[in-house]
Amino acid sequence: MAGKIIINITPEQTRVALLENSTQLSELYIERKKDASLVGNVYKGKVVKILPGMQSAFVDIGLEKAAFLHAADVLSGFDYSIFGEDVEETVAPQLPIEDLLREGEEVFVQVSKDSIGSKGARVTSYITLPGRYLVLMPGVEHTGVSRKILEEEERTRLKNIVSELKQKNFGFIIRTASEGCTEDELKKDIDYLMLLWENIQKKKEKVSAPHLLYSDLDLALRSVRDLLGHEIDEVLIDSKEEHRKLLDFVNTYFPKLISRIKLYDSTEPVFDAFGIEIEIPKALGKRVWLKSGGYIVIDQTEALTSIDVNTGKFVGKASLEDTIFKTNLEAVKEIAYQIRLRNLGGIIIIDFIDMEKEENRKKLFTVFQEAMAKDRAKTTILEVSELGLIQMTRKRVRESLQRVLCEPCHYCDGKGFVKSPTTVCYEIFIELRRIALTKKNCKIMVTAHPYVADLIFEDEREGLETIEKENGFKIILKADETFHQEYFEVATL
Repeated sequence: MAGKIIINITPEQTRVALLENSTQLSELYIERKKDASLVGNVYKGKVVKILPGMQSAFVDIGLEKAAFLHAADVLSGFDYSIFGEDVEETVAPQLPIEDLLREGEEVFVQVSKDSIGSKGARVTSYITLPGRYLVLMPGVEHTGVSRKILEEEERTRLKNIVSELKQKNFGFIIRTASEGCTEDELKKDIDYLMLLWENIQKKKEKVSAPHLLYSDLDLALRSVRDLLGHEIDEVLIDSKEEHRKLLDFVNTYFPKLISRIKLYDSTEPVFDAFGIEIEIPKALGKRVWLKSGGYIVIDQTEALTSIDVNTGKFVGKASLEDTIFKTNLEAVKEIAYQIRLRNLGGIIIIDFIDMEKEENRKKLFTVFQEAMAKDRAKTTILEVSELGLIQMTRKRVRESLQRVLCEPCHYCDGKGFVKSPTTVCYEIFIELRRIALTKKNCKIMVTAHPYVADLIFEDEREGLETIEKENGFKIILKADETFHQEYFEVATL
């Protein structure tokens, strides 16, 4: 499957698109200069507060918000999927946070999750440094192999090479990109990572907390390091300066792939040329139509993401069960695609149309697992329940595409709904009756959005006149286009 990496560089932001089959946008990464990702950065920090009840600590690493360090990230439960690799994990016994850390203590930590919403960055004391083929884990005697390397013979070969080359008290993750690598290529990666670690250690001894010790590569270089593999036949970048940096980087660490790095120099913007720009707004919409006429609805909330499948216009040609199964089957592939494209993370609940046959539910689950196999993020997927639900979790390291590009609506405060003109009209009537408790026979000015004012003047005029007669009011109704539909003013004159 031929693919392309398209990189668009502007002074404000870097955007990286991964195209499958050279045409279909499957992943999109955006990094704005003022909001650059901190994942992978290593800090010398200071513990500012211990929270025994939450088995965690807050660590000052020099950012606006203190970082969050859980007890599991001090001793055990390290997540190897941070760089998109799925490997076996080792779990050590866990001690209480109060036995592991003290307030005021300096700690050596790495950001594993960016700040999301109101939460500070999450950090771990397990430091990992990614290279092209390997990830270095100082202080961990463990060599893991990506599960995406399927051939057992190749897994054993790579593990043996790395085990012979590595030093004591250092572990490695063997990344998917290492498949087919020679011993020299792996040794070069190890030497580079060990030198990087030595430099961090030297800097650590010279500075006091809080202090940044190591910053991961920028998005363009990071994407090439992590995404450029055998299935990618071309990397196009539209900046001459960044193109030179990419060439130097690739030539230094994996020269065999340098011919794939190309400068895009056409006058047409690169995201326009490959149809990416028009796909971005689609990736923000709630409703996604299927070819059959069915559709899915995607709702992101603070706690989870829900995805609902509907038959829509699709009526099928056979039985109802067959129609439902075909709609669900078509939706599965689109859902897997949308999860990757939108970078949906955390808990995801998928509500498929209910199927009566257990056989169909099992087929659907298998197809969904196969569709999600392309995803580099760590996922856990439960089987289809009797209610037609699939529950899953997906590792969330960075904000979703929607939260990068959007903010909560300042009209509805993120509810997704506004009060109807009728509701606002009746709220105005309530306010008028409240005024009538203390005042009678006065003139009142009511100012509201035109939709609300028109409704009062036409459909609800009788109610307004009743309030006037009962309380001796003279009510003047004024429409103001600058008013929000939910906002109104009631003032006595």
